[in-house]
Amino acid sequence: MEDRNVGASAPEAGAAGGFAPANGGEASSGGTDLASAIAGEAGQHPKNKGKRRRKRKRGRKVFARDGVPAAGSPADREPQPTVAEAPPAAQAPAGRYGETRAPRAARPYDLPVFAALDLGTNNCRLLVAVPGHPGQFRVIDAFSRIVRLGEGLGASGRLSQAAMDRAVEALKVCGDKLRARKIENARLVATEACRAAANGEEFLARVESEAGLKLEIIDRQTEARLAVSGCGSLVERDTTGVVLFDIGGGSSEIALIDATGQRSPRLASHIVAWTSLPVGVVSLAEKFGGRDVSRETFSAMVSHVAALIEAFSGRDRLDHLMRGDGFHLLGTSGTVTTLAGVHLDLERYDRRRVDGLWMDKDSVDRMVEKLLGWDFQQRVSNACIGADRADLVLAGCAILEAIRAVWPSQRLRVADRGLREGILSELMGDAGVWRRGWRDGARR
Repeated sequence: MEDRNVGASAPEAGAAGGFAPANGGEASSGGTDLASAIAGEAGQHPKNKGKRRRKRKRGRKVFARDGVPAAGSPADREPQPTVAEAPPAAQAPAGRYGETRAPRAARPYDLPVFAALDLGTNNCRLLVAVPGHPGQFRVIDAFSRIVRLGEGLGASGRLSQAAMDRAVEALKVCGDKLRARKIENARLVATEACRAAANGEEFLARVESEAGLKLEIIDRQTEARLAVSGCGSLVERDTTGVVLFDIGGGSSEIALIDATGQRSPRLASHIVAWTSLPVGVVSLAEKFGGRDVSRETFSAMVSHVAALIEAFSGRDRLDHLMRGDGFHLLGTSGTVTTLAGVHLDLERYDRRRVDGLWMDKDSVDRMVEKLLGWDFQQRVSNACIGADRADLVLAGCAILEAIRAVWPSQRLRVADRGLREGILSELMGDAGVWRRGWRDGARR
């Protein structure tokens, strides 16, 4: 088993853009108009009862916590605010969105605030961040809740009333957080559940009415590109080829990346083939059962996913690189972060130790075998799985095993980042924040 400190020096949660350690460049976002994305009356500022701040001597780094939930809960795996030279952005007051008032204390500069929201089949997640050093950003607020929007979708073809109710309540929290700040730009997206549901558009109209948020349904290619953009800093300079995969709730995106030749600061520019499998942890668990999974059932899951990958015509585009030392897998999903947490034997989930972790082939084999040997209650009892993921984690492992069979690699890198980080990277790149005169992470 690898040293448990592996990954401690991985790039921060806010790292975005191209190949590490290159500086980030511009990107194309396609974000929506902010005024139409966030609507409604702003609520009062949330009381940050747990707020704390510890400063060192002038000129040293500032460590701050701005209402971001602590890591450790399997349902709320959010990045802690990253270390940066700049202070958090000032919040906007209550009132109509976009109104401002003078901050409590005069500031020599202000930082633009950007936001990314991802409503998936299983989770509702929000990140709010300010730009830092070129190609990086600092998370100042975050939210995550398991809503299981796609529950029962495979059987009925529609979003259920209970699932929509759960999602709307989570989105109301997100709306309050967004309206409590002066946001320069935001992108709010919905993925597979809303793409596939017959009542997906009807649900988004309800979201706009009740939560004051206008979400856009993105296509699978955009989802894959954003996931790649969010993981750029985890692809190192000596890398030649990467199979990046994002195992979602209702779909799984796979991108083949050829990193040879002239490097672009945007990892997405090196995608040579991609696919989106119409299967994720929720849909696969509903099809085969996720609570009590026998080895026969697990094998059937793997075979089902393997047949979908077989239909991917571009799957051989990296065959010439797969035998080299510069080839590896890069996974961004709850499945791989859970495996990493179990691998490290964490008493509570710790994103700082998981994000960027390298796992070798034998370690992944052992962890899959370990989870397959546990019954449902043992999975529930594990701090890195919990009740919310216990019936989904083996379905995720089956998708992972099907991917590893087609693209065998001695190394897997774990990413606790993805689509939202990709959105933030592209929004900030389009805004030109890293081209302006920045000093110590702030605008001159």
